[in-house]
Amino acid sequence: MTNDTASQPYLSVNNIEVIYDHVILVLKGVSLQVPQGKIVALLGANGAGKSTTLKTISTLLRGERGDVTKGEVRFKGERIDQLTPNELVKRGLSQVMEGRHCFGHLTIEENLLTGAYTRSISRAELKDSLDAVYQYFPRLKERRSSQAGYTSGGEQQMCAIGRALMAKPSMILLDEPSMGIAPQIVEEIFDIVKDLNRKENVSFLLAEQNTMVALRYADFGYILENGRVVMEGEASELANNEDVKEFYLGVSGAGRKSFRDMKFYRRRKRWLA
Repeated sequence: MTNDTASQPYLSVNNIEVIYDHVILVLKGVSLQVPQGKIVALLGANGAGKSTTLKTISTLLRGERGDVTKGEVRFKGERIDQLTPNELVKRGLSQVMEGRHCFGHLTIEENLLTGAYTRSISRAELKDSLDAVYQYFPRLKERRSSQAGYTSGGEQQMCAIGRALMAKPSMILLDEPSMGIAPQIVEEIFDIVKDLNRKENVSFLLAEQNTMVALRYADFGYILENGRVVMEGEASELANNEDVKEFYLGVSGAGRKSFRDMKFYRRRKRWLA
């Protein structure tokens, strides 16, 4: 990446190898970087290793019988792959899990307040943080007294992101934010992510199957295939790359491919040949 932080990336994943249950090799030498103040997209089909990569960074992998057998992860220049998730949150790195994880029995506001548990702040500071979240997510303010389990999928996703913001992170790992959400709400959530990036300088690494949307909002992208990075580049370059169009957007110079054509093109894996 050509910018002044390239020599010391904010987050760097270096040649990571991950094995589940001491047998299943899931990540095979994955390396990537996120500069400070940028949005980087981690793209690929279901099962490519996107969520595993994020959980490796946030050290949530250990709870799923996964082991990092090679490589290292650094954040702000320091190695972090041996730290606990709680320690990482205190250092400014938070993960929003796939699947809109909220405490269903708590209200939206109670969910948000749990995000500030790592911070020793006054009630006034807590209120300021809550008000800041409501500024970005006015829909949550409207539903603040509603039980989270009875809100929509989009509102639960906003709640999960808002809860991460309550920890005052400088970087967020965002896993599949568009999954199971109506297209217009997806756009709304990505607009808020872009706002947070521009106004608060929050860096993002987002794992996403919706390649078209992700590349529209990201600065840079990596494409994973079977646990390996097979392509990387500026988001605009990837969006215009013919291979990416064929494999992930279903579009080529000849127009949209049929599902049967898409299966054939995926098997070819031209960039791996």
